[in-house]
Amino acid sequence: MRAAVMQGLHKPLKVESLADPTPGEGELVVKVGRCGICGSDLHMTHDPAFGMGAGDVLGHEFAGEVAAIGRNVEGFRNGDLVSVVPLKSCGACASCQAGEPAWCAHMRLQGGGYAEYALTDARQCVRLPKTASLADGAIVEPLAVALHGAVLSGLQPGDKVLVLGAGPIGLAVAFWARRMGAARVVVQDIAAHQRDRALGMGATDFVVDREAPVEASDRALGGKADIVFECVGVPGLIAQAVEQVRVKGTILLLGLCTAPDSFVPFTALSKEVRLQTSAFFKRQEYEMALDMLDAGTALARDLVTDTIGLAAVPDAFEALRTRTHQCKVLIAPWT
Repeated sequence: MRAAVMQGLHKPLKVESLADPTPGEGELVVKVGRCGICGSDLHMTHDPAFGMGAGDVLGHEFAGEVAAIGRNVEGFRNGDLVSVVPLKSCGACASCQAGEPAWCAHMRLQGGGYAEYALTDARQCVRLPKTASLADGAIVEPLAVALHGAVLSGLQPGDKVLVLGAGPIGLAVAFWARRMGAARVVVQDIAAHQRDRALGMGATDFVVDREAPVEASDRALGGKADIVFECVGVPGLIAQAVEQVRVKGTILLLGLCTAPDSFVPFTALSKEVRLQTSAFFKRQEYEMALDMLDAGTALARDLVTDTIGLAAVPDAFEALRTRTHQCKVLIAPWT
């Protein structure tokens, strides 16, 4: 099979030929139909903290067709279309049984979607409804990540919400916040590339002001935010969010930041700000996001701005390190 393969940290991906995977007990081989390029994939190729290196195949946002079935797998047939929950786990512990594989002691992130075929555990696969496309199956994961953050934030109808960052996760947060009853949802970014997309997905305003971001968000919201979602992962944004949130408000951290950061604790303490982190999602939230797509909610599909073949992946991957009009780029390995 062909795959876009890591050549090492700080090196471009390269399309190579690899051996086709063979399913073991409890496993499926999925013929990848669509796979999203995630911001965390970009981090993985530059930061040694993720443990990725030469020979690894990235890609955890994927959907496709069951192509081979291992021993003792029930409920799937060749040709079934599935979305893959990218959290490999033991399947037996209390966390797994509760639908929270992210907290299994054996959890690791499923990769392999930047290829024509990917190997996965059958229990990670969710059959796609008839009305859902392979592209839908590939954007379920970021929608579930955003939904989990929105739930953890304690968002209530009537809340004023500020979303920092207009990437796929930030836009998905805006989408869910409006559907959970937020009165105002302001998306703030350092560039205006995603303004129309944000407004189309449910944001009530879009703010760009590098010189005075706090004052700009205050004007757009008519005061301080009840909840600030930090969806960028850049040092300095927690301190900014503390200035933007109201007394006893919540800052929900979704941005993936592996660099040291700092803020003045007294500033947050003096407002009794709640800092809440969010990672991954529950299985139930993943299925809820898929149900939403199945219900024909086309707005979330606006996240997808381009679909490319495997040959274009190395160049497109590097281009995404620079902010452009692109939002979610999908890979179609068989194109």
